[in-house]
Amino acid sequence: MKKIILTGGGSAGHVTPNLALVPKLRELGYEIQYIGTENGIERKIVGDEKIKYHVISSGKLRRYFDIKNFTDPFRVLKGIFQAAIVMKREKPNIVFSKGGFVSVPVVIAAHLNKVPVIIHESDITPGLANRISMPYCTKVCVTFPESLKNIKGHDAVLTGTPIRQELLDGSRIIGRRLCGFTNDRPILLIIGGSLGSRFINNMVRNSLNELLRTFNIVHICGKGNTDKSLNVRKGYIQFEYISKELPHIMNAADIVVSRAGANVIFELLALKKPNLLVPLSKASSRGDQILNAASFEKSGYSMVLQEEGMTREIFLDRIQKLYDSRNKYINNMKASPARHGVDKIVNLIEKYSI
Repeated sequence: MKKIILTGGGSAGHVTPNLALVPKLRELGYEIQYIGTENGIERKIVGDEKIKYHVISSGKLRRYFDIKNFTDPFRVLKGIFQAAIVMKREKPNIVFSKGGFVSVPVVIAAHLNKVPVIIHESDITPGLANRISMPYCTKVCVTFPESLKNIKGHDAVLTGTPIRQELLDGSRIIGRRLCGFTNDRPILLIIGGSLGSRFINNMVRNSLNELLRTFNIVHICGKGNTDKSLNVRKGYIQFEYISKELPHIMNAADIVVSRAGANVIFELLALKKPNLLVPLSKASSRGDQILNAASFEKSGYSMVLQEEGMTREIFLDRIQKLYDSRNKYINNMKASPARHGVDKIVNLIEKYSI
């Protein structure tokens, strides 16, 4: 039996694409294991899948000054040592990495033990963890065609992003029932990412009275970001995070407001959900979401609204315009050549497994 170790963490976007590969890998007879941190979101998500989980140390990779920048390199070194022990003991045939700071020690340890490594980059430009990992990998999978020119000197291939089959199998009827909506108003889904978005949360709550005149609202707020005082509002339901129920709720949505992480926007494309993207600003990110959103806007899949200069009035106006023109976006998404990348990635895993 072949054995694969998956890694990636720090946010759900670095974990859920890994899980999209699991059914196909199991079908092919792979034993699947995972390496992550002790308290990372990856442990909670993977824990529901009955996958053997190995804990290692890892330091966060920062682009800004922080006192922990002096100590975290030692945590990374410790993580490399711990991951190397796992490699020697488990003897995997291949490692697949989705990125995030936990992946760096795993990729380096695999390389030191001559285990092939395939990494996947979701965004147009590679993140810091993947940039560090690339010299140690066998193959780089990318999501956007534009990414190929940003990964020079490495063996990159366009695969798209892996999307969980259960997401495509969700039920609109079950989704409405889960939310308790009894009227026929269209459903507006708000997604701020697995860690939430204070900016989007505040904009939605400040606009709630107007939005509820037209829509039922499902608001995924992020951990610790719910507002209990709003639980009494009819037509409004909030969650910190959704896992098993998400396929049904996404299928129930008529339009979506979301951040512009690559995983979520390709899920919206696969589901053909008209969407308003509010990318993280350059002030609080490396600008990857701005590039992702621009690509989708150019293709006619998304409407985009930047944080800078956004007002409640502009926000409400764009949501109404999105809803009014939703069929145009649906038709554009139906014509998209993009496909989710499970089969392409699994074929590469099969090709490079030792």
